[in-house]
Amino acid sequence: MSESADDILTKPLGVGAKAGAKAGLLGRLPRLTAAHAVGGAGLALALLAGGVALTGDPRGGEPRAGAVIERREPAAAPPQQVAEAAPKAASPSQSAQEIEQASGVSVFRPAGTTAPDAPVIIRVPNASQIRLNPAPDPRLTERGRNGPLPKLGEGKLRPLDVYARPEEPGQGPRIAILVSGLGIGQAATLGAIARLPAAVSLALSPYGSDLEKTAARAREAGHEILVQLPMEPFDYPDSDPGPQTLLTGSRPAENLDRTSWALSRFPGIVGVVNLMGAKFSGEAGALDPVLKEIAGRGLGFVDDGTVQRPLVAAAAGKAKLPAARADVVIDATARPDAIDAELTRLEALARQKGFVLASAGAAQLTIDRLSRWTRDLEARGVRLVPVSVALRQEPSLGKLSSAAP
Repeated sequence: MSESADDILTKPLGVGAKAGAKAGLLGRLPRLTAAHAVGGAGLALALLAGGVALTGDPRGGEPRAGAVIERREPAAAPPQQVAEAAPKAASPSQSAQEIEQASGVSVFRPAGTTAPDAPVIIRVPNASQIRLNPAPDPRLTERGRNGPLPKLGEGKLRPLDVYARPEEPGQGPRIAILVSGLGIGQAATLGAIARLPAAVSLALSPYGSDLEKTAARAREAGHEILVQLPMEPFDYPDSDPGPQTLLTGSRPAENLDRTSWALSRFPGIVGVVNLMGAKFSGEAGALDPVLKEIAGRGLGFVDDGTVQRPLVAAAAGKAKLPAARADVVIDATARPDAIDAELTRLEALARQKGFVLASAGAAQLTIDRLSRWTRDLEARGVRLVPVSVALRQEPSLGKLSSAAP
């Protein structure tokens, strides 16, 4: 008997006819089973519906147990403990500079060091570090045409005294250093703030950007600050201190307005330092009203020692203006060996006179040499003190002298 077409197609190779017949029968079983499965499923559903109707239980009386889960909030820690355990998270909108400023950590990134492994200088504040008084102090601030201005407070309270860095107690010769020209280049400014000892005073140019933030950052690091006042040099305008320069040919009211502009650029200043000004300082009619204005606002005046000023001493005395002149200009010659020689001379003068005032610019070379020289200065028996020491000691008032009291 010949095999059917179905058997031929479904029989595996090498299997006999009897096995192939069984395979063909099995191949037809799913069609029979599916027809019966529909009826079986309907019967199961009917039985289940009946069980639910009789018992009210969809599980048909299957044993079960129930438990109540109660959600409880964790116990809150005391506020002080929370504050100590978890510092406040930074806002996503804060910049890295704002986070550093809020934490008090000074981070200096030299120019061009953007790579992940580039060297940086990080200075973490010491808990015992001297903290300067907050600025601006409402008692010492008034609104001017160009912005907030320093002023004398009640009882002749001076910004010079309130914003100054206190002198740390100690014995031995003292040196005060003023670094000027900051606030223009960010790398030089951040480098000076981070790398120089806090006792070094800093003078910011009025032409810088974000000066309020820069001034706040400097004061948070412990540096007292001054503002540079642009004054006319002999070769003006070939040498130009900027658009707000005080000029001998201008009316006193215009020079006073420009002085007011410089004083309003950022809060917390203890005084003013000249920016050039060889010609302006030699004209009493132009100089006297300006020095009187500075004195009337409770500030001091520092002569950076870069040019001769034959009339400044007499004008400061007449205006009862706290004033001092630098004995040494550290970087008058901008070479490493010349700067090191001036620092050696400065140290010798301090041992001889007891107190010396020095000035310097904000060039990277100057900051490098100053930073290196000051590392072990205290171990050599010499103390760094802020420039306000020269302005606040009575024997120096109006004399432009930095002699020890």
